[in-house]
Amino acid sequence: MNAPRPTHAPALAPEAIGAAASRALLRELAVWPKPGLVSHRDSGSHRDMDAATLRASALTLRPFFTALAAAGQGGAAMDRLRAIGLQAEAAMLRATGGVNTHRGAIFGLGLLAAAAGSGAAPAALGRVVAARWGAAIGRGPVPLFSHGSQALRRYGAGGARAEAMAGFPSVYEIALPALRRAASAQEGAVQACFALIAQVSDTNLLHRGGADGARFAAAQAADFLATGGVHAPGWQARAASVHDAFVARHLSPGGCADLLAMALFIDALAGP
Repeated sequence: MNAPRPTHAPALAPEAIGAAASRALLRELAVWPKPGLVSHRDSGSHRDMDAATLRASALTLRPFFTALAAAGQGGAAMDRLRAIGLQAEAAMLRATGGVNTHRGAIFGLGLLAAAAGSGAAPAALGRVVAARWGAAIGRGPVPLFSHGSQALRRYGAGGARAEAMAGFPSVYEIALPALRRAASAQEGAVQACFALIAQVSDTNLLHRGGADGARFAAAQAADFLATGGVHAPGWQARAASVHDAFVARHLSPGGCADLLAMALFIDALAGP
């Protein structure tokens, strides 16, 4: 019989949690190839940002992730977390000259940082988010002009809000298993990225490419995985070819990038 998953872990200081969240964003940036996404190799499908932009954003957000962890440690309600998130977003925009680099990560990774601050074990962070703040997330304001809200209205995609309310199933059921089955951390991150693209309804893809673009992206990722993914010889060239195809169509799975960063964060907290 399998032992029950722990729901609590030795308490981490909010500063350690904030540092881990910022590092997760930097680790996501370092992953390559990631179809359509910014890396140290190129800017993917983005003309308004590059690796330096995302690095500046990730470093700027560290104290806000720390504040969110401290708020979770203190039992804060969603209104307090939302206020810190808005401060983080304003700081991000100042650091990037008005470019939205990590709005989705501020939301999702911020909630996980708050859950970690509460003392929850890495395996339980998503469940804690859903139980403690899920109802308030569902009642919260929906931005009228965000890419996610537009995709929700047009395509019925739930986006980041639905993912958080459900306890981040895409992170725990898709990204983390793929991440942990590979021979190296870099290979695992690529495999997890492709697994997310193949299975998640990404509102960024829907915004950029519509339903046809989202179907193309999912099919390309699924084909990469079906032919062995990172476990097959020559995987780097095949993954790079998918990246080029995304760039040619201006497709960028930014939501999947956020979910990948969340998986990297949870995996780091879980340790070896």
